[in-house]
Amino acid sequence: MTPKDNSTTSKTYAMTTIALMAAVLCVLGPLVIPVGPVPISLVPLVILLSVYILGTKRGTISVLLYLFIGAVGVPVFSGFAGGFGKIAGPTGGYMLGYIFMALIAGWFIHRFYDKVIIQFLGMLLGLLVLYAFGTAWLSISAGMSFKAALAAGVLPFAAFDIVKIIIAIVLGRTIKKRVPSLNQM
Repeated sequence: MTPKDNSTTSKTYAMTTIALMAAVLCVLGPLVIPVGPVPISLVPLVILLSVYILGTKRGTISVLLYLFIGAVGVPVFSGFAGGFGKIAGPTGGYMLGYIFMALIAGWFIHRFYDKVIIQFLGMLLGLLVLYAFGTAWLSISAGMSFKAALAAGVLPFAAFDIVKIIIAIVLGRTIKKRVPSLNQM
């Protein structure tokens, strides 16, 4: 294989893995457990797995692709919703926060690959930034106090989201060990 062929194969592999993780987000994104204005979703788990498996840049691109697919109207957001109105609605801040969570968590995951506790703390920091964007937007768009938005949009999910971080670390490390080609990304 010539270097050009290797480069083409590498780009094709990267695009395929990005699209695959975006597809996983699209399939799992609509599935929720409604518990108020903000439903319990598997999206944070899949985003954390995306950046763990694909790296910060490619994992974040998969999140952007998912958001774009939903913004143009494909029903991939919670409750099988789609369209820009969903992004502008009460949970839109969380969707914007997904991007920052991916960037922050991904940086910690790959900068401190052998330090699981620091990875956990970095993922937690990313989650807190997600919460900040989501709570601020929920407060503004729903006319709630910040405290009420925090109670509705964060407190019911914190324990579930910590479990998602732990699952992402365990699954991410396992997948990276079993699929050696992912380690070259």
